[in-house]
Amino acid sequence: MAGVETIQKAIEYMEKNILKNITIDSISKQANVSPFHFQRTFAVLTDITIGDYIRRRRLTLAGEELLTTDAKIIDLANKYGYETPEAFSKAFRRQHGVAPSEARKNKGKLQSYNRLIIQVILKGAEPMKYSVVEKNAIKVVGIKREFSCVEEEENVIGIPEFWEEVNQNGTSDLLFQLNDGLVNGVLGVCGELSEEQRKTNVFDYWVATSYAGEVPEGMLGLEIPASKWAVFEVHGPMPAAMQNTWKQIFSEWFPSTGYKHAGTLEFESYMDGDPHSPDYYSEIWIPIK
Repeated sequence: MAGVETIQKAIEYMEKNILKNITIDSISKQANVSPFHFQRTFAVLTDITIGDYIRRRRLTLAGEELLTTDAKIIDLANKYGYETPEAFSKAFRRQHGVAPSEARKNKGKLQSYNRLIIQVILKGAEPMKYSVVEKNAIKVVGIKREFSCVEEEENVIGIPEFWEEVNQNGTSDLLFQLNDGLVNGVLGVCGELSEEQRKTNVFDYWVATSYAGEVPEGMLGLEIPASKWAVFEVHGPMPAAMQNTWKQIFSEWFPSTGYKHAGTLEFESYMDGDPHSPDYYSEIWIPIK
C-alpha cells in the first residue's frame, strides 16, 4: 500500500506532467503499487479521485492563464486536454461558475484548487481499537460485481446500490445463515484478482461470507489468501463510521506503526443489526506485513 511519502511523490509527478496525457498506471508506478491500491489510498486521504484532482488543477491553471495572457480560448482548450472549445467551456463553467469569455472580462470569481500536500497525522486524537491476528486461507461464498478503478464516482453510487440489492432480495440474510464463524458477519471484499484486471483498471467487489462448505447454487466461491491481519473495530452508523475509520487508518495508523499493506484482498465485515444505529458494530480487515 502506498505510503504518504510515495503519494506525495506521485502528486509531484502529476504536477510536473499536468499537461500531458498521463495514465493511472504511470501515476501509481511512482508509488510502486497497483493502480487499484494507489487510487484507493489517494481517495481515502484526499476525498477526491485522481481524475478529479487532475481536472481541477488543469482548470485552475487554465483560469489563471485566461486572466493573465491573451491566449485564445480555443488554444487553451487544446492545451488543457479538451477536444473542443465547447467541452472546455462546459467544464470551465462547472468548476468556476462562469464561462471562459466571462472570466476574461473579470465577471465573477474563479474557483482555485491548489497543489495538494499530504501531511502525516501522528497525534492520535481519537483512540483506535484493533487487533493483529493470523489466519489461514479464508474460504468465502457470495456474489460479485465488477467496478472500475478509475471511475470512483460510479463506485460511490454503484457499490451501495449493490448492497441495497442484496439486502432487499434476501441474499444477505442467506449469507448470515451460512456464516461458519471463522470471520463473523457479511463481508464486503474488494481488490484486484488478476493481471488482466490490472491492465483494464477494474476490480471485483464481493458481498460474501466465510463458508467452507459446498458453494450454494447461484453463488460463487473465493479463497482469501492466508495473511496476518490488522482488524479494526468500527463503532457507529454507516457509512460515516466506516469512512472515518478508513481515513484514520491511512492518515494515522499506517504512518505511525510501520506496518505496510500486504497488497492482497481486504474486506469490511458487517454484523447483523441496524446499520444506522449509533451503537452499530462492524470491522475492517487489512492484510499487513
